[in-house]
Amino acid sequence: MSDSKDELIRMFFDEEAILFGRFILTSGKESNYYINVKKLSTKPRALKLIAKLMAGEAQKRGITFDRVAGPELGAVPIATALALETEKPLVIVRKKPKGHGTGSQLEGEVKAGDKVLLVEDVTTTGGSVLRAAEVLEREGAEIAAIMVVVDREEGAEETIGAKYTFLPLVRVSELFARRKEPQKE
Repeated sequence: MSDSKDELIRMFFDEEAILFGRFILTSGKESNYYINVKKLSTKPRALKLIAKLMAGEAQKRGITFDRVAGPELGAVPIATALALETEKPLVIVRKKPKGHGTGSQLEGEVKAGDKVLLVEDVTTTGGSVLRAAEVLEREGAEIAAIMVVVDREEGAEETIGAKYTFLPLVRVSELFARRKEPQKE
């Protein structure tokens, strides 16, 4: 494991970005833990590290892309940081077309044939990021890969991987393998 990835995993614990309790996820599933990547993505040091890791992973895998995209809301700061890191244009994918102005579901430009690196904060089943991929493809984009900060390992890799290259920076099993035990007082 790289030092940078190890640092990211430590940040999840240091910033208390893993919560335990009862949570309903975007997928509709119930979970006894919640991975709050948004908490990390509001911290400049963590956000910069995520962008650096994503850019490095794309380069290591030989993934070329013209644009970086992310679905609202959780992926927007991540996609923005990665766009800055790679100096590639940013595209934001809305959950639904806006009801005013142009009525577009995309903010930013996508041209037919553009290769897009689509990023997400957390995946469970992969449904949200797959819907974003469909929106981009309707506009003529090609999905170069889908990269996620944390994969919860609940089906997203199989679902997304059936059609796209799927690259999680961290799997939830890696987070839990490093989970700090409560200190005895």
